[in-house]
Amino acid sequence: MSVTIKDVARSCGMSISTVSKVFNGYPDISEATRRQVMEKAHEIGYRPNALARALKTNRSFNLGVLFVDENISGLLHPFFAAVLNAFKAEVESRGYDITFINHNIGTMDMSFLEHCRYRNVDGVCLACVDFYSSEVVELVNSDLPCVTIDHAFENRASIISDNLNGVRMLVDRAVALGHRRIAYIHGQRNSSVTETRIRGFCRAMQQHGLSLPEGYVVAGRYDDFETIRGSLVALLDRPDRPTCILLPDDASYFGALDTIRERGLRVPEDISIAGYDGIRSVRAVRPRLTTIQQNSDAMGRQAALKLIDRIDHPATAISDSTLIPVTLLEGESLGAAPQGESKK
Repeated sequence: MSVTIKDVARSCGMSISTVSKVFNGYPDISEATRRQVMEKAHEIGYRPNALARALKTNRSFNLGVLFVDENISGLLHPFFAAVLNAFKAEVESRGYDITFINHNIGTMDMSFLEHCRYRNVDGVCLACVDFYSSEVVELVNSDLPCVTIDHAFENRASIISDNLNGVRMLVDRAVALGHRRIAYIHGQRNSSVTETRIRGFCRAMQQHGLSLPEGYVVAGRYDDFETIRGSLVALLDRPDRPTCILLPDDASYFGALDTIRERGLRVPEDISIAGYDGIRSVRAVRPRLTTIQQNSDAMGRQAALKLIDRIDHPATAISDSTLIPVTLLEGESLGAAPQGESKK
């Protein structure tokens, strides 16, 4: 005989209506009650009927995730994989499934919004996409509840990492160590993250009264060192070589170390390096990378909570941006400026 909702209620010592509210995602249930019910349901083998729940609530309890990075790294992406994992954990703990949104279902070609309609998702989280594309704008401007990560649309909910402050913290630390010639290799420009970081870098340099020679702010690509190598080599070969270079992300550090060593230079004795993201895989590299750690767990979970709030309370949910603080992780790759350089 299958386990019923009555069995769960009896095991928890709660009313059937309370247990039903937990399974149906009602917001007026405490976290402790929700956790107790879900744990007991799992313990005694109760499996709610998704179809019956959808018919009763007029909701699918299915959330879409739109994640299309230009390097086609998918869930191997070192930063966004952690963000989406936290998002997945939070929504699943609240009774939701997730579906990845794309263009194709079998042989059918459809827009992102059409796919969302086809899968009958209750809402969608957008991360690491071209937020300026017409398809993405169409989706965000639809009546479907949405939350964006690291990009803000007007009057739409978003989760933003504090990129402006993160780059400032790196510049402040480099200046404190005596660096005056600081260069920045940034990611691709079709991203508000990049534009914010460039603005933060230039502003921090200006606040410290430091000049930016032409060619000290150069383009690269996130998570793609081959496109960064040329910019790094150009900086290393300059007669006014910078004493400190900020990379667009931590993943670039692996290739940067090799390139710097190929030129007979040492990190940080001859040149200092800093990254951005705080990914785990780079922590074993020596010298340890000085970087900005983004709070991927908080970003993913806050995106989940914000999206579910918009689904549960469409009339009262606030369409604002939530700023997630970042942390400076000290390593050995950012050291004191070479002797004599700090006075130039």
